[in-house]
Amino acid sequence: MLKLKIITPRKLVKEIDVESVTVPTASGEITILQRHANLFSLLIEGIVKIKEDKKEEFMAIGGGYLQTDGRGVTILVSKAYGQNDINEGQINKAYDEAKKIIKTTKDQAQKNEAVAMMRRAIIDTKLLKKRRHNPL
Repeated sequence: MLKLKIITPRKLVKEIDVESVTVPTASGEITILQRHANLFSLLIEGIVKIKEDKKEEFMAIGGGYLQTDGRGVTILVSKAYGQNDINEGQINKAYDEAKKIIKTTKDQAQKNEAVAMMRRAIIDTKLLKKRRHNPL
C-alpha cells in the first residue's frame, strides 16, 4: 500500500492508503504503485484515478506536482475535487458561456480565460461520466 496525500493551497484534500494512483502529466498518464522509483513530476489539470481496496475513485485536479519515494505519494495541486462536488447543470452553463466568449470577444486575455474555462468544463464532464460508469 501507498500513503497518498492530495494537498491544495487551502487544505489537505485526501490522506489515505491506496494500491495505486494514476495522474495526468504533460507527457501522458503515469501510474504509481508501491515501490515505484523516486519521482518528481509536473502534473497538468485532468483526472486522477485512485485504486483503493478493489474500488476506484476519480478526482479532478488543477496543475501542480507529484513526488513519490515508492512508499508514499504527495500530490500538490492548485485545486482538487471529487465526483460528488460537481453539478452537470453548472458545467454545461460554464461550457456554453466560454464558447460564447470565444466567439464574440476580440480581447485575447478574455479568450484565453474562456479556453481555460472550457477545458475545465470538459474535464468535469469526463469526471461525471466516470461516476456514471463507476458508482461509488
